[in-house]
This record gives sequence, C-alpha cells and structure tokens, in this order.
Amino acid sequence: MKTENEPLSTQDSLQIIVTMIQQAKGNVQRDSFYFLLWGWVIALANIGHYVILKFTAYPRPYIVWLVAIPAYAVTLIYGYRQGKKQISRTHLDKVSAILWIGFGVSVPVIILFGERINYNINPIILLMAALPTFISGILINFRPLLIGGVLFWVASIVSFMVPYEFQYPLMAITIILGYLIPGYILKKSK
Repeated sequence: MKTENEPLSTQDSLQIIVTMIQQAKGNVQRDSFYFLLWGWVIALANIGHYVILKFTAYPRPYIVWLVAIPAYAVTLIYGYRQGKKQISRTHLDKVSAILWIGFGVSVPVIILFGERINYNINPIILLMAALPTFISGILINFRPLLIGGVLFWVASIVSFMVPYEFQYPLMAITIILGYLIPGYILKKSK
C-alpha cells in the first residue's frame, strides 16, 4: 500500500480515474429518476399546454404547469433521502449537482420575468437545459445524454423560429428524446 508521500504510478492514477468515472456513472444511474420524473412532467405539461391553448377557449393554458410544484417536492424529498444513503460522492458528482442546481435556480427566474419577453420562454429553457444535459453526458461518458444536450441546442434554435403555440409540442418531443429515452437507457444500464 502506498503512503501519502509516495507518487502514484501511471497505472494507479489511471485506475483511480476509471474508478471515479464508474462511481459517478453509478450515482447518475441511480439519479436517472430525475431525468424520468422531469421528462414526464415537462413533456406532459407541454402537451397539456398546447392542447388547452389550441383546442379550448380556456384563457389560462399555463395552469397545467402547476404539476411542477408536486414534482419539485418529490425531487427534494428523493434527493434528501438519496443523499443520506450515498456512501461517497466524487468530484464529478459534485460538478453534476452544481450544474443541475444552477439550472434549477435559473428556470424560475426566467418564468418570473417571462412577462418581459412575452412569456416566450421555451427557447431559452431549452437553451439552458442543453448545457447540464450535455455536460452530464460528458462526465459519465454516456452518449445518449450528450446527444440529448445537442438536441436541446438544436430545438432551441428551431423554437425561436416557429410560432409560439408550436413551441410546446416541439419542446415535448425534445424532452422525450433528450431526457426520457436517455433516462430509460441509463436506468437499464448496469
């Protein structure tokens, strides 16, 4: 066993890196719950918003987004319980958590000040979701999330160019492809 002052061999250093990546990948696999929960919530809310907006006379189609409040509570409770169970957290886990917390703090700010941009927030949220999704894919070397991040960037650009009401089905499709499919693949991977 090496002492604290002895330098690590190349093989030992490589093994530590591989172990950290595998540990982070295992933690993210457990956290596929978040991709699945938020993927379903956001996809269904977008579809609901579109259906109410397009096919009813109800003046407040955004009411469907109230489903995010219990989802947020579930996220907090689940995260707290998982944090108590987790034996070790790697630096990659911490970077990933900080990225997603930053995204989670930014979205309500966009919604709060959405009136200033006529509530045309879907392209901005897609743009912001791209970064933590893409970086999560890089951190755990998981191509479906990396592709999901790129898909969010592309959908953001398209969303800026389509009429307002069509942003909702576009975002729903993007969430299904960028969160739900990678989330289920991640959940099934060992």
